Amino acid sequence: MKISILLPYKENFSPEYPGAVSLFVYETTKISQFKKDITIFGNTNYKNIFKLKYVNINLVKNPFSSQTKNYVKKFIQLEKGNESTIIEVHNRPSYIHILSKDISKKILTLYFHNDPLSMDGSQTIKERKNLLKNCYKIIFNSSWSKKRFLEGLENKFVNSDKLLVFHQSARQGSFSLLKNKKKWITFVGKLNKAKGYDIFSSSIKRILDKHSTWRAKIIGDEKREKIVLKHKNADILGFKKHNEVLNIFKKTSIAVACSRWEEPFGRTSLEASANGCAVVITNKGGLPETVTDAKILKKLNVKSLTKTLDFLINNNDIRKKLQRLSIKNFYLTHKFVTKAMDTYRSEKISYLKRINTTKPIKNLRILHITNFNERLDGRLFFNTGRRINNGFIRLGHSVLGFSDRDIQKYYKNFKDFKGAKTLNEKLRKTCYNYKPDIIMLGHADLISSDQIMELRNDYPNVKFGQWFLDPLNKKGPDYLRNKNRILDKIEHLDASFVTTSPSVLNFLPKNTNNFYIPNPSDGSFETLNNFKKSCNVDVFFALSHGVHRGVLKSGKIDDRITFLKKLSANTPDVKFDLYGIDKVQPIWADHYFKTISNAKMGLNLSRGNAIKYYSSDRITQIVGNGLVCLIDEKTQYRDFFDNSEMVFYKNINDLSEKILKVSRDEKLRKSIAFKGKQKYMKYFNSTLVADFIINKTLGRNIKTKYLWDK
Repeated sequence: MKISILLPYKENFSPEYPGAVSLFVYETTKISQFKKDITIFGNTNYKNIFKLKYVNINLVKNPFSSQTKNYVKKFIQLEKGNESTIIEVHNRPSYIHILSKDISKKILTLYFHNDPLSMDGSQTIKERKNLLKNCYKIIFNSSWSKKRFLEGLENKFVNSDKLLVFHQSARQGSFSLLKNKKKWITFVGKLNKAKGYDIFSSSIKRILDKHSTWRAKIIGDEKREKIVLKHKNADILGFKKHNEVLNIFKKTSIAVACSRWEEPFGRTSLEASANGCAVVITNKGGLPETVTDAKILKKLNVKSLTKTLDFLINNNDIRKKLQRLSIKNFYLTHKFVTKAMDTYRSEKISYLKRINTTKPIKNLRILHITNFNERLDGRLFFNTGRRINNGFIRLGHSVLGFSDRDIQKYYKNFKDFKGAKTLNEKLRKTCYNYKPDIIMLGHADLISSDQIMELRNDYPNVKFGQWFLDPLNKKGPDYLRNKNRILDKIEHLDASFVTTSPSVLNFLPKNTNNFYIPNPSDGSFETLNNFKKSCNVDVFFALSHGVHRGVLKSGKIDDRITFLKKLSANTPDVKFDLYGIDKVQPIWADHYFKTISNAKMGLNLSRGNAIKYYSSDRITQIVGNGLVCLIDEKTQYRDFFDNSEMVFYKNINDLSEKILKVSRDEKLRKSIAFKGKQKYMKYFNSTLVADFIINKTLGRNIKTKYLWDK
């Protein structure tokens, strides 16, 4: 696993005049557990580079194009030859918008070192929402910066797992520094009004006049503003290298960071605190987050600052106590912050290693959204959703069943007539609390596409899939409706599973992983072994006009009824047990199993023309309970079973002949039924189907072990 870090354009990654971002990246990378895996990309003019793995992006000046865009595009070219897993972009949200268009399989992380609302690429709500969509994590240098990013965004983003705070860091000084403190008051930063230098310069004159043994050390410059400070005890040192600044802090007694503007963080107060200074700050931006023990000015004016400095000089014990506490309570060390960074990296890399291994995965959290039919009092308990659910559980996973239609039914009201709004809100809250690894949908039509897209954006580690059982042949029932149902959320899914061969479904998008799954059998459901006993009924068949309806719909035309009547007429000496026709109502649950237990053969007949691999879930009830399965050869199930395991027919006449043959030969009937069940339960069981669904949804590249995976 490799990590690429992209610095801002012209950020000097050099001990000579490094920027704040470079210092942060250098100090954290050199002690990171991923140091050997990290490559830093930048554009530095100095030959003396920090001693880390670094690639300099050299650009030829072009007055007719943006150097920033050229810089990022050159990085993209380099990335195409680099197998990095994570790309970390520092302080340039505009880079993310460019990268996300060209690098889709990389994980993008953005670090903010400044106020997000002041930066190109994150000023508008739309830009920030796009960042949330395209980034795996967005990391801020203070809670204040995070709050700024969230301004104007909906409350749902406040607790997003994508948003983290990693403060900047500094090297913690030792208590021995306190012995060498001099009577110095230090100011570091731009010498302008934004930093409060005008207040400081006026105040420090009064302090130095009153306390003649004290000196002021002023580090920094400003070309645009001229704030004059002249005093015999004030040393205007100009710009200093970082190490020189730290050495001054080590000797400083009082450090002042009296910013007038909302500082996103404040490195001056951080490093002053780390080196045992008594720190004076304003309550602006992220400054209070940099120091555990400081004097915070209630008002920023000359009088207030002068009074505070005078107090610290006159009260030696209080000043020294602040100095001790600054070191004692300092926690934003390079080690502390680097560990936080490595934790987020480890979580992602461990996850990728986990799903890329060929070893079985256990202990996933799976949110399984389908209709568990709780409101129907067990009538539809024996369904495919529960079979797949059982498979997930048998594989050792934590499975939370989310019965969408039950929830919709229970919660609908006058304000939410269909219950869909409440359902989707409940799903959002459930994901927040449960934190699934996989969200699997099964015919979850009331879950909106927008809700799935939102969850994808909020939980980038979560994989999404759907399974779909209904017929998809053009001349079958509800073709257009079923087609629209399966396509509704497919663009937001990692994988889609259908009980029809995807090769004959030309409407499925090519950029989506579409897979065939058989209707799964389940050892706890398919408990009958009709091949072991004599049965009174030759052929069993049951149809319905909708499982949720439960009863026949008057006047409904069904091509299967025509087929069954012709078959009965062609085969008069065979005993049929038929349900769902001639006003004989459908049968369910225990009644169904008691009835099927007396049958030799089951007709696997679906509505519409036969299509490759499609069958309703009645095939599992027929084969799994030890009946001989009668199936149209146009389903191409001969790809999986032979004539010794199922009976394949070409037309009604062919089927009649084969029914007669099997019904009169008990040995043959029992042999076919036994072999069919044995194979189906071994290769098409719910545990294998669930395992296939998980592996394909996670994108795991493992050698096929599934009979149907061709």
